[in-house]
Amino acid sequence: MIMKNIELLSPAGDFERLKLALKFGADAVYLAGQKFGMRTNPSNFDADQLRDAVILAHSLGKKIYLTCNTLPRNDELESLPDFLKYASDIGVDAFIIADIGVMMLAKKYAPDVDIHMSTQVGIVNYQTATSLYELGAKRVVTARELSLDEIKTIRDNTPQDLEIETFVHGAMCMSFSGRCILSDYMVGRDANRGDCAQPCRWKYSLVEETRPGQYFPVNQDESGTYVFNSKDLCMIEHIPELVDAGIDSFKIEGRAKSEYYTAIVTYAYRNAIDEYMKSGSPDFKVPQWILDEMEKMSHRQYTTGFNFGPLKNGQVLDNGGYIRKWDVCALYNDYKDGKLVVDQRNRFYQGDVLEVVEPGKKPYEITVTELFNETEGVKSDVANKATNTYSFKCDASISPDAIFRRRRTE
Repeated sequence: MIMKNIELLSPAGDFERLKLALKFGADAVYLAGQKFGMRTNPSNFDADQLRDAVILAHSLGKKIYLTCNTLPRNDELESLPDFLKYASDIGVDAFIIADIGVMMLAKKYAPDVDIHMSTQVGIVNYQTATSLYELGAKRVVTARELSLDEIKTIRDNTPQDLEIETFVHGAMCMSFSGRCILSDYMVGRDANRGDCAQPCRWKYSLVEETRPGQYFPVNQDESGTYVFNSKDLCMIEHIPELVDAGIDSFKIEGRAKSEYYTAIVTYAYRNAIDEYMKSGSPDFKVPQWILDEMEKMSHRQYTTGFNFGPLKNGQVLDNGGYIRKWDVCALYNDYKDGKLVVDQRNRFYQGDVLEVVEPGKKPYEITVTELFNETEGVKSDVANKATNTYSFKCDASISPDAIFRRRRTE
C-alpha cells in the first residue's frame, strides 16, 4: 500500500503557541498578522514577529500560512497591497483567503506566494474547487458541512495537483462555515471580521411578551438550554477514512486556545498520523494512549461533525462550558544537582505523581519529592504560587520542552 504524505496543520495565536506547535509536531502553522485575520482576540503577530515566525519555521523545514481571510471593506483595501508584499518579502508560504478580490490582489502583489482558499468561501462541490484552481488557488479548504464522501467526490473530479485541506479537530460553528451575523447583531462584534463573541455558546430562555422578567427554559430543564452550543469536532479515530477521501492537510482549529491546548492536540495528532504511516494498514486503530490525550485537554463533548452524513446529537444542551479533567502544573525551567527546576502554573503537592509530556515520547510519570521553593529559598509541601519557581528531586532525563500535568481531584 502506497502511503501518501499527510500534512498536520496547527494553529498559533501568538509566538509561544507557534513554538509549541512546531516542537510538538506540526508540519505547518497558520497564524495572523495584525490585519485581515479571522481572529482578533489572540495576540497575533506584528511585522517583526511574523518575519521571525517564518525564519523559525523554515529553519525546521516547516511552513507558515498567513490568514487573510476576513472580508475587507472598501476603506481597508488601500493597506492590503503593502501587507501582501511584506508577507511575500519575508517568505510566507501561503495566504489563506476568503475573498475573490483579495485573491486577485495577492496574485498581483505577491505572485510567488501560494493561495489557499479558506473554508469561509463555502466550497462544497468540485466545480467551485476547480474554478478556484483555474484562478490560481493551490489549495482549497473544504466547507465543514461536507461529508467525507462529498470530499472524495471533489478529489476525484479536480486536478490532482490541487491540494485539499479539511478541519479534523476543534470548535465548530453553528453557522454555515462561520458565516454568522448573530454576534454582530447582538453585541456589535462581527464574526466575519474575526471578532465573534460566540453567542451560540450562551444560555437562552423564553420570555412571554406580557410577562416581562419571567424566563422559561426552552426545554424541560431547570437550567435552561444551550440550544446553539455545538460539540467539538474530533476525527483522530478516523485517519484512514480521511486519507481515503483524498485529504492532503489535516487542520486543527484553535488560534484562540491556550498554549497547552496547542501543544497537546498537535502532539496527539502527530503521534496518531505517525502510527498510521508506520502501520500501512487501512484498518489502523489509534493506540489507546493517544486517544487518552483527547481527554487531557480542555474540550467540549466530541463529535465527528458532518463527516459521516447529517450531524446527529451535535449540540451540548445542558451547559456551555468545557470539560477539564487535567491541569498543567509546571513547565521545564532547568535541571541541576539532581533536581528538576520548574515554573509553576497550577498547584501541586509534594508526593504528587505528575505526568510528563515531551515531543516524540509517550507520556510518563514522575513523583514530586523534596519539594523546594526556589524563589523564596524554603522547603515547601505545596507549589501554589504561580509567579514562583520550584524544584524537586528527579532522576529522569527531562526534555526542556516538557509539560507537567496532573489529574484534577476535585
